[in-house]
Amino acid sequence: MSHEMPATGSGAEDPRTLLDMGIAASMADRPAQALALFAQAAAAAPTWALPHFLLGSEYAAQSDIGNAEAALANAVLLDPELHIARYQLGLLQFSSGRAAAALVTWQPLSALEGLQGLPAFVRGFAAMAQDDFAGAKQHFHAGLAQADINAAVAGDIRKVLADVEALRVPGVASAPAPVQPAEISSTAHVLVSAYDKYKLH
Repeated sequence: MSHEMPATGSGAEDPRTLLDMGIAASMADRPAQALALFAQAAAAAPTWALPHFLLGSEYAAQSDIGNAEAALANAVLLDPELHIARYQLGLLQFSSGRAAAALVTWQPLSALEGLQGLPAFVRGFAAMAQDDFAGAKQHFHAGLAQADINAAVAGDIRKVLADVEALRVPGVASAPAPVQPAEISSTAHVLVSAYDKYKLH
């Protein structure tokens, strides 16, 4: 499926312009304005997945996980091949203790290759859900070895690996929390500012 912006009527505001303005507002630390602009873009091009992805990423950057999940789910429904939106949606679900839901969301990614390491990371989280921490480490390292890895996503995976390594410390009996909301928020904000890297336009 193409990620191209659908045609809009001549009287409609340009969704691309609204997105660019939203990106600028997000990077200037004006989240309310960014959210409003992304929502306007979604309304102006209701079948275009990208505004929903950016809206969800901005909500996640503000730690509004409920609205973030809803917006990212809309993005995936509109464009099932928007892989970074699917990954981010699953990450939100996994981090909130819904591993089964995350694995269902991620299933289309697990058989793919490349994509900035996302399929390998998905396989790593799936291994963690089964308490297979050695397997998880193997998959996470494989994903980090990808040449086109995104720095923010990679940073979160390295934190997960550090938590897995902590299990070797005597007296540590519980499994690590895979991803904390603050880490998701940090990653999401970088995704908002770097969406062109994902060839979403």
